[in-house]
Amino acid sequence: MLFANITEENRQEINALILNTWYSTEMIVRGKIIDMTKLEGIVAYDNEAIVGLVTYYIENKYLEVVSIDSFNENQGVGTELTKRVIEVAKSKGCQKVKLITTNDNFKALAFYQKRGFELVCIYKNAVEKARDIKPEIPIIGLGGIPIRDEIELEYVIK
Repeated sequence: MLFANITEENRQEINALILNTWYSTEMIVRGKIIDMTKLEGIVAYDNEAIVGLVTYYIENKYLEVVSIDSFNENQGVGTELTKRVIEVAKSKGCQKVKLITTNDNFKALAFYQKRGFELVCIYKNAVEKARDIKPEIPIIGLGGIPIRDEIELEYVIK
C-alpha cells in the first residue's frame, strides 16, 4: 500500500471521489460550510486504486479531520490514515487532532475511541440546523437512528 498527499496532480481524481462518496463537495461542520475540494489530505493507494482518503485543515494549533474513508474495511487503511494524520499534526506543532461525527455513526465512535480519541462535546440538534444549509443530509442514518447531533472527539498530542 502506498500513501501520498493530495497534490495538484491527483486533485481532480480526489475531488471526483469526494463527490461520489459524500454526494457533495461541501461538508457542514458546526454550522460552517467547508469546501472539501480545497482541503489537504492523505490518499491510500493499492496499486493504482484509491482505497482510503483523509481530508483535514489546520487552525489554531489543532488539526481538524473533515472526512476519512476506508474503501476496504478491516484491512488497516483507516488506522494507518489516522496514524499519519496524527503525525502530520505533530510535525505542524498542533496540540490536538479533532473531528466531528454524527450521533448515528457508532462505528466511527468505536473506531476513534479505540485509537485514543476522547468524546469532548455533543452539539445537540446541530445536524437539524445543518439541513437548513444542506437539505440533502439524510434524516435517518446508520441502524435506523435519526441523525440529529454532532459529536466531537479529540486526540491530544503528547
